[in-house]
This record gives sequence, structure tokens and C-alpha cells, in this order.
Amino acid sequence: MSTADLFTPEEPDGAGDPPVVERAAWLRAVLHHHAWRYYTLDEPEIPDAEYDRLFQELQALEAEHPELQTVDSPTQRVGGRILEGLSPVTHVVPMLSIQTETDTTAAGAAAFDSRVRRELGLADGDPPLEYAAELKFDGLAINLRYERGVLVLAATRGDGETGEDVTQNIRTIGQIPLVLQGPAPEVVEVRGEVYMRRDDFERLNERQREKGDKTYVNPRNTAAGAVRNLDPAVTAQRPLSFFAYGVGDIRGWDLPATHSALLDALLSFGLPVCDDRCVAHGAPGLVAFHDQVSARRDALPFDIDGVVYKVNSLALQRALGFKTREPRWAVAHKYPAQEQVTTVLAIDVQVGRTGKLTPVAKLAPVFVGGVTVTNATLHNEDEARRKDVRVGDTVFIRRAGDVIPEVVAVLADRRPEGTTVFTMPAHCPVCGSAAVREDGEVDSRCTGGLFCGAQRKQAILHFAQRRALDIEGLGEKLVDQLVDSGIVRTLPDLYRMGLSALASLDRMADKSAQNILFALEHSKRTTLPRFLFGLGIRHVGEATGKDLASHFGTLDGIMNASIDQLLQVSDVGPVVAKSIRTFFDQPHNREVVEQLRACGVTWEEGEPAAQVPKPLAGRTVVLTGTLPTLSRDQAKDLLEASGAKVSGSVSKKTHYVVAGSEAGSKLDKARELGVPVLDEAGLMALLAGGSGPSDMPNREVTDGGS
Repeated sequence: MSTADLFTPEEPDGAGDPPVVERAAWLRAVLHHHAWRYYTLDEPEIPDAEYDRLFQELQALEAEHPELQTVDSPTQRVGGRILEGLSPVTHVVPMLSIQTETDTTAAGAAAFDSRVRRELGLADGDPPLEYAAELKFDGLAINLRYERGVLVLAATRGDGETGEDVTQNIRTIGQIPLVLQGPAPEVVEVRGEVYMRRDDFERLNERQREKGDKTYVNPRNTAAGAVRNLDPAVTAQRPLSFFAYGVGDIRGWDLPATHSALLDALLSFGLPVCDDRCVAHGAPGLVAFHDQVSARRDALPFDIDGVVYKVNSLALQRALGFKTREPRWAVAHKYPAQEQVTTVLAIDVQVGRTGKLTPVAKLAPVFVGGVTVTNATLHNEDEARRKDVRVGDTVFIRRAGDVIPEVVAVLADRRPEGTTVFTMPAHCPVCGSAAVREDGEVDSRCTGGLFCGAQRKQAILHFAQRRALDIEGLGEKLVDQLVDSGIVRTLPDLYRMGLSALASLDRMADKSAQNILFALEHSKRTTLPRFLFGLGIRHVGEATGKDLASHFGTLDGIMNASIDQLLQVSDVGPVVAKSIRTFFDQPHNREVVEQLRACGVTWEEGEPAAQVPKPLAGRTVVLTGTLPTLSRDQAKDLLEASGAKVSGSVSKKTHYVVAGSEAGSKLDKARELGVPVLDEAGLMALLAGGSGPSDMPNREVTDGGS
């Protein structure tokens, strides 16, 4: 189906359906198609906004004509009543488990092949058997029942004979189609796994930590809990995914001859099937698959706890049959566990590049997830206390993929006597500056940003950026070299470097070193707002730096201002005021500022705002295009110093538009609204004392204006 076809409703087929019925049916078909493209193929054909528009149109039609609402409508994915409990569902075809191969080495694959060949009576000289090899997902098994292509029931495995009705919750998973594509059997039950990707799990836990709520232990338990939640609206907020891997009850469909072809057929129905599968031949093929997946396990975006081997021929599967409640033709071949038990030897506090303090549990070494783990994050003080992790505790730790190992639970019954609750230190363990935790935040932070060794590289990069001191050429790689070599320990060291020290760095020629020294010398002449911003004071951005400089006039005035005095500054609230006061209360930070002054970093200081005339106070100006001599930043600084507000868009409230060459839509908008347009000369005249349209000539731009 082409994109054009999707947006052109087909002509009536003569069946006599009213136009509104045809439109609703078309919208359902189009939305199902695009949901499949988005969730299953990850190849969307239309923007999200266009999908939302079509979805809202269908919602409106169904609201106006309730009789149009069908069980397979995309509008029925999210919603439904809160259940008092989950209803039991008897499986038509039992959902039986498969045998687990306990030998986690590659030899386990060979053992399975030997058993199957023995059951089939094959001799050593007979050809190798063909197997379907797949991943063993670490999630919750689900049975999806489709009747005439429409999803009518979803149930958990339960005890294999009886599961629970979770249809309302399963409908919220975008990867699971409500309607199968193409001609569908009368009945097909699709078996698969609901799981949660690692990145989705980490984002979910990060949101929980930001809200101060309980975090989840692992993706599997989180996915299982979401599927069985009694409120589908809660399930809809959990980022769940799905893979199909088999079938149950079948009516009106001649199955393919092999399991691998069966998975291909499920894929053609629009169901997600994992790409990490193959047809393997004999024990060597199974061993190769086991080894390949083992090597890639940590790079997978989701958790697995092993691989699954199935005899590929469905006829041979029927011949092999079952042993008790397990098929003889399949086996789960596990990998080493990604959760283990160990002991907390100590709790250290690490300081990140931005000053964030993170408690880290030092562990008795334990092999988990393929590596030996000795450290595990506790994230923050609230998390450490919520889990009540103490030195001496026996704990569960988890490591999956690239996720940092973390303590997920404490075995409280093994806790020794005399343990104490963890408390975040009041001072940074690296530099000794005060560690503060602002109201409403979960993280404590070091306030010694200019001095703290842990934050050194980040502080230098922030100080050197374009909107701060604008030190050209001082990028991340050079900063790494300067800090790692010990040439630069604090910001003032930048201005004490000599040519020989710079030139000694790897891949630093004399010419490049000269350019860096020139850029450093040039950066010494700056402005007070830029300098304030460059200091990296938490919550002090460019705009706040300008407001502080305008209000106090001098750096000393800002450094010595009380909380009450800081609160008099426009847009400075209690959190920002406290952050500024805390920063300048650290002797280390004051010392760095004084050393920067001693190195020659200067700016023009002025009188406090109350004593300085602001000729453009209350005026809104928009800049567009390229001015002959002034950069956009320079023009903005001049305007703001005169009291003007510089806006990014033109409206009826705009007083002037300053336009240079290659001005575009903003200039057109100004002309349309009759807003006065100035060139650079007009801007300078305005700054020199023009007070409004009545005494300010309209210096219209004519070159490149549109």
C-alpha cells in the first residue's frame, strides 16, 4: 500500500454503506497499517502529528456515532474499567514449559542434539537434523487469540492449563496488532513474550527516582507486574514490547512444514518476530548459535536468559511428542545468571563531572552477567535509604548488558548486628566543599565547581564555551590532554600556560599552540554577564547572569549580596538566590575568581541598575539577518544593556525589528504588522538615545530583505 493510497479513501464499493461508516472503516485500516509500520517495522511512513490527526478524527466519529466503535478499533487500545480481579482463562491448547539444559556451556547444545537423535533412532552416519534456534526472552509468556483476524482475548500462561484474562492491558502494547494483516485464519492463537527493553526500563526508573518514588527491581518483574495490573491506564504508562514465537489453537489454517516458516508466517500477519534466529544444522550449528549469542548478549537491547532450540520440522515434532509436560523436540539452553548474591563491604561516594554525588556499594567480588563485579550504584541517598542498604548487608545485585551494576534488594534476615543507615556526607569527598541538596531534588551536589578535581574538565569546557569566555580552540580533546597531563588543575592555570607546555602535548604544533595562547589572551577582555555565566554557578544561565550584572553593576556587589538582596533581582527566586550565595560562600570558589582577576581577566563594571539610565526599558526588539559589523550576540548584548527585551519572534507587541542582509520571514512579518524596521545604523542611533517611532527614522532594509 503506497502512502498516496492511504490518504485517498476508496470509492464506495456499491454495498450501500453510509459515507460515515466507510470513513470509519478506512480510518481503522489506515491507523492499523501505520501502527504496524511504527511499532513492528520501526519504519514510519507519516509524521506522528498526521497519525494523531487521523486518530482524533476516528475518536470524534465514534463519539458522535457510538455504533461505529468496534472491538478492533485503534481507539480501544487504551482505556477500559479498573478490574476488581483478573478472570481465569482455560487454554484450549495447554501452554507447557520446555526442558532446561543445566549445562550452560556449549556442550549443552550437543547433549540436546544427541537426545533428539536417539529418540528418532538416527545412526551416527545419518544426516544432521535441522533446528530452529531462537532467543529465550526474559519476560512474561502470553497467549493472544485472534478470531477472523481480530484480537479477542489475551491470557497469561498461569499454570499452563489456566491463565488470567489480561486483554485490556495487552491492548495497550503498540507492537501487538489488534487486527492481523492479510487473509487470516478462522482462529489462530499466537504465543509470545511481553518484555521491557533495557533502555525503557532505565528511563522508567530514572523517572521514578526524579519523583522520589520506588524504583523497579528488573525489567522482567516490571513487565509482568504491568501486564497483570488491574488498571489498564497504569499499564499504558509502562513501555512494554512483544515478540511472537509460536502458536496454540489453530482453525482454518494449514500450518507450514517448519517452525522457521511458521515464524515467517506470523511476521507476515503483522506480528513482531525477533530477527535473532536461524536454522541450524546439527550440534555444530547449535553450538555456533549459542556462542554467537553469548558474545552479543550484553549488546542486545533486552534481557535474555538463554537460547531455545526446536526441531524445525513440525512433522518430526509430532513424532517426538512430549515427556510428562515437556516437549522432547525443544530445550532452553541457559546462560550464567545476571543476578547474584554478595556482601556490601563499604559505601563510597563518587563525584561526577557535574558535581553530582552518587553512593556506590563496594562489594565482595562476584561473577555476574559474564564479568566479575566489585561495585554497584545506589543512585542517590533516597534510593539507598529506601532499599536500606548498609555496610555488612547481604544483597542481590544485577548486571544486564551495558547497564551499570546496581543493588536491587537486601536480604534483611542476613543483616549482622550493629549496622547503620547510610547518610550522604555534608561535604564533597574530593574537594571538601559543601554538598547541598536543593528542595525538590533527589541528588546532592558538590558546590566547589571551580576547584573540585572531579569537575575540573567540565568546569573548563563550560568556562571556554562561546557564550561564556569564548576561548576558540579549547575543545574537549585538548581539555582532556591539559588536565590529564597536569598542566591545568584550575581555571587560572589556563592563563599561566606557556608555549613550551602546550607544544609538548601530543599532536600540538607550535602554530596551533600559538593560536590557543592568542585565544586565551583575547578572552581576558570579556563582560561581567559572560564571566558570571562562565563560572558555572548552578541555575545561573545567560539571562540570569545579565540580570545580576545589570542589577548590581559589579562582581563584588554580587559576591557579597545577601539572599534578600539577590531576591530583588528580576527573575531570581529563592532557589537561584540560595545557589548563588552557596557558591560564593565557598572559599575555594572565591580564590579561583580572585586568581582569574590577577591573571588579567577584566570587564567593564558599572553602577547598579537603579543608577543607570535604561533608554530602551520596556521595549521589545527582534534581530534578524546578518548585520555589517555587529554579531548577533553583540547586538543582543547592547540592546539588553539598554534595557530592551530581545525576542525571537515578531508580534504586535514588538517595538522594532533590526534587520541585516538575508533577513527572512521575520522581516516579512514586521512589514505585514507595520513594525518599524531598522538597519545597523538605525540600531546604533536608537541606542544613542532614540526613544520611539516619533523621533526615530524608519531605516528600512532593501538588500536581501526577502
